[in-house]
Amino acid sequence: MPTLKDVARLANVDVSTVSRALNNTAHVHPATKARILEAAKELGYRPNPIAQGLRRGRQHTLGILLPRLQLTIFAEIAQGAQEEARGLGYSIIYADTGDDAKLEAESLNRMRGGIVDDIIIAGTGKNGRILRDIRAEGTPVVQVVRMQEHSMSSVVADYYACSYEAVEYLVDKGCRKIGLIYGPSNISPYKRRYEGYQDAVREFELESICVTPSTSSVPNSFEFGYRSAVRMLDEYPDIDAIMAAVDIQGMGALRALRERGIRCPDDVRVMSLTGHAIGNMLETTMTAMEVPALDMGRKAARMAIETVEAKASPGDKASVQHLVFSPTLVVRESA
Repeated sequence: MPTLKDVARLANVDVSTVSRALNNTAHVHPATKARILEAAKELGYRPNPIAQGLRRGRQHTLGILLPRLQLTIFAEIAQGAQEEARGLGYSIIYADTGDDAKLEAESLNRMRGGIVDDIIIAGTGKNGRILRDIRAEGTPVVQVVRMQEHSMSSVVADYYACSYEAVEYLVDKGCRKIGLIYGPSNISPYKRRYEGYQDAVREFELESICVTPSTSSVPNSFEFGYRSAVRMLDEYPDIDAIMAAVDIQGMGALRALRERGIRCPDDVRVMSLTGHAIGNMLETTMTAMEVPALDMGRKAARMAIETVEAKASPGDKASVQHLVFSPTLVVRESA
């Protein structure tokens, strides 16, 4: 592979002159620059983008860490971020953490040190120290969907409203036994959905019916939704509505109802508290409190890039921002 020295030798100039010409970091006589470009073309020389980025201080690359992409809101988050980044001249490196704190830590440590300009993360909530260290080293962090660190920018939805307004809707439909499938309280969206649910059931004088999440289970999964619904049906045979924190849990609940011959929505209504496009593609389309996942992904990417650009401009400083998107009730067949 040809090097800067090879280009310099063929163009009969110093290596430093080649570097200035190719990186446009200083004036080089037009005739000399043309000779250097011709030599580079003849040799097939291509600059190392990582080395260039480290020298210039920017890679034009964002790192995104998400729990999982398949059949979740995070797929749309990733799509929105990709579209926005591409439009602004940035590329993206993805890491799927599986909501595993150890895998998340490994991915964060790989991305630190100048490989990416900014990190966008939907975190487990267990690597706050690493995130704070990364930010202290000069790499900004934007949280998406899950806001764990108040000192770092975030793009989230109003998860409290998602569950509170869902209970209001189900009560208006005549439901009195409303169960909640949620997740670990150390992950902020699950905690806020739980709080909204509890406030709503108290206001409407309903019984609180929740499945306590197991620390060994993966809450953002079809299996968790299925097992939680089965348990609810066993313990509360007169239950008339099930609210699932996310669509994939709701899909598991629909399977549990179908296996038992329980009609949805005639016998039991099912709602997702954080819906996205997949809910409209199911055999029984799912009623949901939908959040604008594509817009959230776009905004997270734009926020990250604005922080990078401000950092590169003398006198500019990007402030910490916390953006909250409101949910929208979308009524479909399941409720």
